[in-house]
Amino acid sequence: MTTNNESVVVSLGGSVINPGEPNMEFVRSVSNVFNDFEGKLGIITGGGTYARVYASAIRELSHNEFFADEVAIMETKQNALIMISALRDVCPYVPETLREAVSLLDTYGKVVLGGAFPGITTDAVSVMLAEVTKAKRVVNVSNTYGVYDKNPKKYKDAKKFDEMSLDELLSLAYENDKRSAGEHFIFDLLACKLAVRSSIEVHFVPNNLEDIHNALRGRSHSGTVARP
Repeated sequence: MTTNNESVVVSLGGSVINPGEPNMEFVRSVSNVFNDFEGKLGIITGGGTYARVYASAIRELSHNEFFADEVAIMETKQNALIMISALRDVCPYVPETLREAVSLLDTYGKVVLGGAFPGITTDAVSVMLAEVTKAKRVVNVSNTYGVYDKNPKKYKDAKKFDEMSLDELLSLAYENDKRSAGEHFIFDLLACKLAVRSSIEVHFVPNNLEDIHNALRGRSHSGTVARP
């Protein structure tokens, strides 16, 4: 059970915020879930569709992965501003660094960040923020229903895990992490390594409000929990 003194970090997939254009119904609804949460809340927004589109264009034109990362980060910050606009008691701008975010979290109770470093996904940034704020839980919200043993979009016999260890999650990341800007990961390799080293519980839930509500509080849900 979360208390007012505890911190939880949310890794909010860009595609659930902006699947092609901002999903205003979801943004308003999930903001109510976040507003009702008692405790400190750090939210990291992904880039979604536009991050992939722009990263692909930059990559094709420049053959430069660093530039592709930078444009993807810009898109994550736009999604962060969308979420900030819908929340109460939140820092009114996007912090540039994790250190800044920690200080602002103490002041406002909620902060929303986008990407922070080229080559580092928002999944990894979310775990870094969990480390520095001593949060014991990261909630990953995406368009998938949890963690599977293989890509459920490609394989009909893919098996979903209800619970798994962080070491098992790390093994899956080794198999699937290709380290390209805008690519889809279960939870990228660096994020998994950071979660393992700091024993941070990771909840994977779909963009279902009840599941998000429960995961924030460490309660059971329809997704996957990866535990130390």
